[in-house]
Amino acid sequence: MDELFNFCQKISSLCSDTLWNISKARDVVTEINNFLYTNYDGIGTTKALGSTFDYFSDFHKYWEQNYKEILGCTIVESKCEKVAEALHEVCVNTKGTAFASVSSEYEMSGLKDEEICKIRLLTANQDFRKSISFEQLVNVYKEDPTVFDELFIKSDPEGFLSAIGINRLSQNDKRTKYARNIADFVLKLTEQYSDNKAYHLIDHYHGDLFALREDLITKANAGYGEKKTDMALRDMVVSGIWKNVSNFDKINVASDVNTIKVALRTGILATAIPLVSSFLDIFCNQYSYMDYLCAQAWRHVWEIWMKRYPQDNIGSPCLLDFFVYNVIGKQFCKTNLYIYECDEQKHTFPWHSANNHTCLLCYDKYHRRVHAHVVQNFMACCHPDGKVAIRSTKYVQSLPDDQKIDACPFIDICEHKNLMPPKSISILGQTGWNSAYSRKGKGGGGLMA
Repeated sequence: MDELFNFCQKISSLCSDTLWNISKARDVVTEINNFLYTNYDGIGTTKALGSTFDYFSDFHKYWEQNYKEILGCTIVESKCEKVAEALHEVCVNTKGTAFASVSSEYEMSGLKDEEICKIRLLTANQDFRKSISFEQLVNVYKEDPTVFDELFIKSDPEGFLSAIGINRLSQNDKRTKYARNIADFVLKLTEQYSDNKAYHLIDHYHGDLFALREDLITKANAGYGEKKTDMALRDMVVSGIWKNVSNFDKINVASDVNTIKVALRTGILATAIPLVSSFLDIFCNQYSYMDYLCAQAWRHVWEIWMKRYPQDNIGSPCLLDFFVYNVIGKQFCKTNLYIYECDEQKHTFPWHSANNHTCLLCYDKYHRRVHAHVVQNFMACCHPDGKVAIRSTKYVQSLPDDQKIDACPFIDICEHKNLMPPKSISILGQTGWNSAYSRKGKGGGGLMA
C-alpha cells in the first residue's frame, strides 16, 4: 500500500469542492494529523535501537520504506576531487599541523594514560549536551577515583550518573542502561587484568581498532554509535594512549551536524531535495542515513587525497575531523561577518562581531566614539570583506604569520552555501518519539518541550 498516495487522494477529494469553509478546513487538518502523527491497532511495527516499536503513523511507515529514494543522496566524485585538492593545499601550507591537533585537555589533566582512557571510554557513550567538560570529569576522578570503577558502575549506574553530574539531564533510563552496559562490556573482556581494565580493552583485540570499533557499535548495546566510537578511538591513538595498533585507517571522520553541513555545502554529498525537518524524520531515518553517508563521503575524499599525494601521510580519515569539524564547520561556515552603519556619518564598515556598538571608522579617524549598528550579516564566503571574519577566527589567529589565510579553503568549491544539516529527535526519553504517540480519534500526543 502506498500510504502517501492514499493520503494525497483524500486531501484532493476534500479540496475538490469549490465551496471552501471552516468545516472543510477541519477535515483537512484532521487528515493531516491522522496521516503524520497518529497510529492505530494493526498499523505494524518497526525495529530501532534493538527494540520493537509500533509505527508512529502511516507516514512513518511510508517514510521508513522510501526515505532513501526520496532523498536521492549521492557522493559526488568531482566534488570529492576538488575538496581533496584543497585539503592537500592546506596540508602543504601548514606543514601538516592542521590535521595533527589533539585536545590539550588530556595533556593538561595530570593523569596517567590508563586513567584518561578509563574516563574517556566509560563516558564517551553519554550525551553531555555541552554541559560537562572532560576537565570536570577529571576533577570528579581526582576527588574520588572509585566513581569510575567498572564494578561500581555496573552495580550502581544511577550512582555513577549522579556522581559525574548528568542525572539532571533527560533520558535517564537510556543513560543508566548505557552506563551499565559499557561497564559490563569492559569487565567481560578484561577479566585477566586486575586493574586498568578499560586501558587493556584494546589488548583483547590484539591492537585491532576496527574489531573493537565493530563490537562497541554492534555488541555492547551501550550507546556507542559510529560517531562516538570513532571519536573515542581516534583520541586514544592520536593522544598516544594506545600504541602499536592496527586498522587506524578504518576509523572515520566523526559525522555530526558540522561535518554533514560542510559535506552538503561543498557538494561532496548531494541530495535531490533539501533535507526534511526532524518533525518529518520520524525515528531518525534521514539523520542516520546522512550520518552514515557523511562518513563515507569524507573517507572517499581522504582516499583520493592519499592516492594522489601519498607523501602527505594522513594515516586515517578521522584525522580530517579537527579541521573539517572545528575549523571549517564551527569557525568558518557560519554567519560571522557583520556590516555596521555609523549613526552619524551613515558610512558602513565590516566587523567580525555582532557585539560592537562603536563606529570604528570615526574612532580611527577622529578618535571619537560614535554609535553604530548592524544592518546586515553574512557568512565570510558570501561577502568581499569576508577576510575580516576569517582573520579573526581562533584557528587563523593561532597560525604563524606566513601561514595565515584570508578565505575558507573551500570558498570556490561550495555551490550551496545555505544548505542546512539534519537535526534529530531522540527515539527514547521523556521528549522522544516513543513518548509522543497518539491514537487516531483520541487527540493529543506529540513532542514535549
